[in-house]
Amino acid sequence: MRFLWLTLADPTPEYNGQYLYSGGLIDAIAGAGAEVVVVGLARLDSQRHDGARDGRVLWRLAADKPLSPRASLTSRLPNMAKRCTTPTMRRMLDEVLAGADFDTVVFDGISAGWALRRVTSRWPRRRKRPKIVYVSHNHESSLRKALAENHPGFLKRHGLKLDAYKVTRLERALVAEADLVTAITPEDHALYGAEWPRKRIEVLTPGYRGRAISERQITPDLPRRAVVVGSFDWIAKRLNIEEFINVADPIFAAHGVELEVVGSGDRAFFDQMQKSVVATHFTGTVDRVDRYMESARIAIVPERNGGGFKLKVLEYIFNRTPIFALEGSVAGVPLERDDSIQLYPDQRALATGVWRAIDDLGRLNRLQNRAFERCRDAFDWPSRGRHFLAAVSAL
Repeated sequence: MRFLWLTLADPTPEYNGQYLYSGGLIDAIAGAGAEVVVVGLARLDSQRHDGARDGRVLWRLAADKPLSPRASLTSRLPNMAKRCTTPTMRRMLDEVLAGADFDTVVFDGISAGWALRRVTSRWPRRRKRPKIVYVSHNHESSLRKALAENHPGFLKRHGLKLDAYKVTRLERALVAEADLVTAITPEDHALYGAEWPRKRIEVLTPGYRGRAISERQITPDLPRRAVVVGSFDWIAKRLNIEEFINVADPIFAAHGVELEVVGSGDRAFFDQMQKSVVATHFTGTVDRVDRYMESARIAIVPERNGGGFKLKVLEYIFNRTPIFALEGSVAGVPLERDDSIQLYPDQRALATGVWRAIDDLGRLNRLQNRAFERCRDAFDWPSRGRHFLAAVSAL
């Protein structure tokens, strides 16, 4: 099978959930036997260049900077799709569409939705065109609407509402044209299914190919420390961590608990936050996140905004760091409350739960062991590649 894979950018290095999911899927379907031509933006921190080939994968990469968010203000496209419409990207896609035949065209996330009209124009007769697959990273309509409604700033909130409207329109266009939609969690599958009851929808949770520790014991020698790992470049992630820290930092400071926030983000945002906290430390971008999990007793998922599957949850599980999270923030993993994860209704309850459990080492070790046991054999990438190809072949 020959795939045209339209994506935001070269996923290497895979430092956030979007790149981890895209890179994992591309490698998995190529490993399952497919030929793949990937079209996306090049990245300065990657060694790949336009025309590079990795086994069955050919990379067509446009060396343009993404367009500014301001470019979407006068466009029908939302910011996350408009940023891809650089001159080189448009020209490169037209060249690829004119020069090769494909069995399947994949829109990898809503960022690739800018290319929908170009693809359907290339094959105006639906029965004559390749199969179209929309690989969703979230149920974007509900996610963007919730993000807009939860933003505290008046002007920013209304700007996000306009962008959410554009997201909803583009997502519906993608789903309408798609022969197959993949959902990253069962929860997203249910949302798509309610809107599109006759559409073929498959759940395609991510795999995991990071470090997996066969055994770990949380002992009194470890600092009384909790960790939040992630990428904080996206506004939803910044809102989440700011909301949690405003509640948790005074509680942690009063009870001698440290909080380490590990991952990339705007340096000015981190610096401003650091000035107002006592128990919290921001690391910024790091080469390895596993050593920060090694020195923590608890991993926290404080995300009220930004649904979908959180790849960092798999890192916590396979690095054996017990998870304390907000209810509804951990989707797509077979964890159960009080057995393999601790769940709380709000940020204050979550912060309180963390400090009260920080010295309960027996409980923490039971949680991390049960989470590992439940997920040990459930998240391998090769099975995702085979599942994907089987679903496409059945169309």
